[in-house]
Amino acid sequence: MMVVNRLMKRLGGDERVDLLRAVREADVVPYFRKMESAVAPVVRVEGRDKIMLGSNNYLGIADHPKVVEGAQHALDTFGSAVTGSRLLNGTLDLHLELEHEIAQWHGTDDALVFTTGYQTNLGTISAIVGPGDTVIVDSAAHASIRDGSALSGASVVKFKHNDMADLEAKLQQPVVDDGAVLVIVDGLYSMEGDLAPLDAVSDLCIRYHAALMVDEAHSLGVYGPELTGAAELFGITKDVDVTMASLSKSPSSTGGFVTGSSDLIDTLRVKARAFLFTTSGVPAAVGAALASVRLIRSDEGKDRARRVLENAEILRGGLQSAGLDVAGRSATPHGDTAAPIVSLHIGDDLVAMSLWKNLYDRGIFTSAALHPAVPKSGAILRLCVMATHTEQQLSTATEQIIEAVAELPR
Repeated sequence: MMVVNRLMKRLGGDERVDLLRAVREADVVPYFRKMESAVAPVVRVEGRDKIMLGSNNYLGIADHPKVVEGAQHALDTFGSAVTGSRLLNGTLDLHLELEHEIAQWHGTDDALVFTTGYQTNLGTISAIVGPGDTVIVDSAAHASIRDGSALSGASVVKFKHNDMADLEAKLQQPVVDDGAVLVIVDGLYSMEGDLAPLDAVSDLCIRYHAALMVDEAHSLGVYGPELTGAAELFGITKDVDVTMASLSKSPSSTGGFVTGSSDLIDTLRVKARAFLFTTSGVPAAVGAALASVRLIRSDEGKDRARRVLENAEILRGGLQSAGLDVAGRSATPHGDTAAPIVSLHIGDDLVAMSLWKNLYDRGIFTSAALHPAVPKSGAILRLCVMATHTEQQLSTATEQIIEAVAELPR
């Protein structure tokens, strides 16, 4: 007779596990669906073609010939993996080329590439602040930011999402002894598709002598004359102490990076545990990232950035005209600015899952964001466009979404 210990017994009674099993049994679960083709405007999912509105492939370059060629060249040269950390045998010439390219692109002293975007935030935050310091974080910040802040041992303070009065109130709180203060915000928030008011954030950080870190994961490749992200759009790049971005959104690879001063980057080289004690990214991913960054910096990259925001406006405008509750525009120094993320507000988790399944059956693949990824009763369908979507695809998707929403119980 098998004896079940307390830990394993507890796992079997988890409420969220029970919910996953129930919705999986009903075939309405929006997660872990099996993809069968490259990420593109139309993707093969579990035997059927779907218009893809659930991918962070904003510039549509995941299957670009130059990116594929970059990955293939790295695979041919270095094989499938380096099987070691960056500290030991895992630093390739491709890493150094990529880091030089990123630093040059951002106009900074140096840059450092991590294996994943999550590890980038985890390793960076926990390496540069610690006990006695204070981290002030937007309440909507990505989980990797919250986890890195908690791991650091610093005091962690949240401020209301994009609420500058609340941020200032938190900055006015006394700091113990000579502890440092680090404010962390996303450039573009991945759920609602809203930009941080970085000009106001920067002003407050300067006024209260706080350092500023901006996570440009979803804004890299989309905003600014050089497409480095939201800080460039708001004209405050020189005021950002730590810039982080992911290589798995617009650059369509895997990994993340930090760029900034030589003091910052050398500190991470010797203190960021998520960098030091993890295996280096596979060569194909590094080669693809290098090709992607160079493509983004080209005229073609700028054209794709323009097109993705135009496509976002087409989708958002169509849904809004039908009376649907959508977000995805923010006030900036250049006027209202679109985002490649269009969030459709639903509210109830089960209703959102039902709508997701209806659209899935209609040939539209979206992303459902449920609690705790969003606040309770704040479920959304997260719709992401690509530069390579056609107007016909967006029109079809808009029609199907409007029809599916109309079928929801009132």
